[in-house]
Amino acid sequence: MGGNDKAFFNTREAAEYLATNGVRRTLGTLEVLRVEGGGPRFRKDGRRVIYDKASLDDFIASRLSASVASTTEYGQGA
Repeated sequence: MGGNDKAFFNTREAAEYLATNGVRRTLGTLEVLRVEGGGPRFRKDGRRVIYDKASLDDFIASRLSASVASTTEYGQGA
């Protein structure tokens, strides 16, 4: 996905990466999702939270629909 060559992101960077790639989640939302579930997978380095690029890309793919040319395509299994 979008042109960032970093392998790991802190929470603020992860929120920016998601937004750049079409999925807006604030830093605060990512913090809540870490507790409640439903967000991108993450790792811990001691107390520090890090997200790897592959997990962020998987999350983006899971949130976006397939590409369609019109709204009528949604009713056709898109």
